[in-house]
Amino acid sequence: MDKVLNIIKNDPWLEPYKEAITGRHQHALDKEKELVGKKTLSDFASGYMYFGLHRTDKGWTFREWAPNATAIYLIGDFNDWKEQPKFKLKRVRKSNNWEINLPADMIKHGDFYKLKVYWEGGCGERIPAWANRVVQDEQTKIFTAQVWEPEKPYKFKKKVFVPNVSPLMIYECHIGMAQDAEKVGSYNEFRENILPRIAKDGYNCIQIMAIQEHPYYGSFGYHVSSFFAPSSRFGTPEELKLLIDTAHQMGIAVIMDIVHSHAVKNELEGLGNFAGDPCQYFYQGDRREHPAWDSLCFDYGKNEVIHFLLSNCKYWLEEFHFDGFRFDGVTSMLYYSHGLGEAFCNYGDYFNGSQDDNAICYLTLANKLIHQVNPRAITIAEEVSGMPGLAAPFADGGYGFDYRMAMNIPDYWIKIIKERRDEDWKPSSLFWEVTNRRSDEKTISYCESHDQALVGDKTIIFRLVDADMYWHFKKGDENGVVQRGIALHKMIRLLTASTINGGYLNFMGNEFGHPEWIDFPREGNGWSYKYARRQWNLVDNKELCYHYLGDFDEAMVHLLESVRNIQKTDVVEIWHNDDDQILAFRRKDLIFVFNFNPTRSFTDYGFLVPRGEYRVVLNTDDKRFGGFGFADDTVPHFTCADPLYAKERKEWLKLYVPARSAVVLKRVKV
Repeated sequence: MDKVLNIIKNDPWLEPYKEAITGRHQHALDKEKELVGKKTLSDFASGYMYFGLHRTDKGWTFREWAPNATAIYLIGDFNDWKEQPKFKLKRVRKSNNWEINLPADMIKHGDFYKLKVYWEGGCGERIPAWANRVVQDEQTKIFTAQVWEPEKPYKFKKKVFVPNVSPLMIYECHIGMAQDAEKVGSYNEFRENILPRIAKDGYNCIQIMAIQEHPYYGSFGYHVSSFFAPSSRFGTPEELKLLIDTAHQMGIAVIMDIVHSHAVKNELEGLGNFAGDPCQYFYQGDRREHPAWDSLCFDYGKNEVIHFLLSNCKYWLEEFHFDGFRFDGVTSMLYYSHGLGEAFCNYGDYFNGSQDDNAICYLTLANKLIHQVNPRAITIAEEVSGMPGLAAPFADGGYGFDYRMAMNIPDYWIKIIKERRDEDWKPSSLFWEVTNRRSDEKTISYCESHDQALVGDKTIIFRLVDADMYWHFKKGDENGVVQRGIALHKMIRLLTASTINGGYLNFMGNEFGHPEWIDFPREGNGWSYKYARRQWNLVDNKELCYHYLGDFDEAMVHLLESVRNIQKTDVVEIWHNDDDQILAFRRKDLIFVFNFNPTRSFTDYGFLVPRGEYRVVLNTDDKRFGGFGFADDTVPHFTCADPLYAKERKEWLKLYVPARSAVVLKRVKV
């Protein structure tokens, strides 16, 4: 257990909580041993190969876990949706599993089916929990499982793919709303129309939302009903596999927004009352329902539920070749309170007995399993409380995530844009916020994600420009508000992306300042798709200012990727002056200089840097990016010697730094 102390060695403030940390670690070890015996977690997490409907040499086999059921029938197209003795399942001896074996000609690919489940005092139609294909009837809106066994299963062309994480540049996206047209987009349309844009922009990873089937489109995919079924509203499983395979051939990793923090309440489509037991998959009593999300909370202490969820992780990795997961709602899982109303002001708040050790154990095992199945897999935790050890290795006493979302950063940008005048932006505070993280954890930094783009919130560009987006975003017609917004939009992104210690994330369309919020079809908007789409025509139109932001984002991403493993290099502060609103820092051979002053430009502003020749490689004030082009970026900059700093091998770099701009210089000669 000595290794567990590694996270304490990295953070001595954790010493008083040694017992809790070692206890959680041992809990995971004990649970793993209980579950797998002499086998591996990967062997254990193969439930999707056993449960559900499968084609066999002799025909078909279907199995379901339903401890509270008294009888189960398979109903569907093949028996006119009627209960028949030959389609009645049998309870597997000495278990809570049910099974039926059918001849090959009894059912066929494309047939629709459900279960008719009986229990003491009632019965109901249910979609199998392990169904891998679920479709919705366009007229009745009813969801039904579908037999999915195509004659020619998809064969991946790219057998082995190694994600590029040096650095990891993530493009967060949603298949359905990725098209310009007012409709639900498809896997094929995304592959054909959007993937090339992402590749051109330089992003090496896409994080896809809303893959697991969900009854309500407007839930953004977060109220899942069928955990093993890729959403059929976007196309077929084969089309999703083709999308992933194509992305891999383009050098783009594909991670999935996986939802194991809760499930939709629905009983007909989901797991809410599968076999007359509302708690088959979920916690008992008050813990069953999530008070803020109108959803149900999994019982992570039940071995069968752990089996279901771990198998779900392996399924998406093995069957679809996803490269990993962004786990949604981790804070909600960690605490009995779901993190609601909690301040998390000191370390005691993480170890006071208010944590769900079952959920912590599950997340730890999930990370261990995922990296066992694919050692190169990527796992990211969406977690706001700052739980220590979350993204530390399991061997060191952590929970094993590769990254945690730096959720403090977007909150900070929103706060200062809303509450502070431009003159009051303090570079020292900005720099501290974007670099504030644990030394033993990698983070995904971002300015804004889908959360800030939804109705009820505002994107950064809208906070900066607001209604002038509609009236003064034509080139030549920019007013002061638009010019300020364009300038700060670029500077905010550059400061956030250039200080990463793991990766950077951008939500689809935000790179070019998409003007509309996201509002999915609902009764309140007449079931309109007007705002559930991305208007690529805006960034493609060279007469509008949107392309300035898009072009800058592309240049920024490519620049950061040009320095291999820039995320591992030290972020060395060179200078800050809060009165001047100047900030400068260095990463390897790159110098980043920011002037957040809204009115003052500085001539011959000096910085002590390693001596040599420096050339401008990126400038937010470049006319190509909607700037004024005040500086001549073709001019090389040579450092000036100073005897006082000769021993440090530093010299003065003197620059003209225009107001509200940032410049990146690269040392090209020593």
